[in-house]
Amino acid sequence: MTRVRDILIISLALAAAPLATASAAEPQTGLGRSVDVALQVDGSRREQARSAAQSGRRMDLSDIVRMVESGRPGRMLGVRPQGDNYVVRWEYSGGRIVDITVDGRTGRIIGER
Repeated sequence: MTRVRDILIISLALAAAPLATASAAEPQTGLGRSVDVALQVDGSRREQARSAAQSGRRMDLSDIVRMVESGRPGRMLGVRPQGDNYVVRWEYSGGRIVDITVDGRTGRIIGER
């Protein structure tokens, strides 16, 4: 589990670097270009998910984690593969811990318990 976490942290850091550079270069006049860049990245992830689903292969683990983290308060405790899916253990801000099942080919959240 430690190796998966280390790989995940490195993947997230590498994936975040281009976004940090793009937003750092953005003038402080408002959201403008930063929003455009974020939408392009999000569209790119959707296209990757669509391509992965069509070919029957799994999405990259770092993309799965980013999708789960998006708009969800709290922190990730771990990830494990389960067949074609991933199960992300998540701790919400209030301390509640849940397992979030994510389709490994599309990145869609299947369930949470």
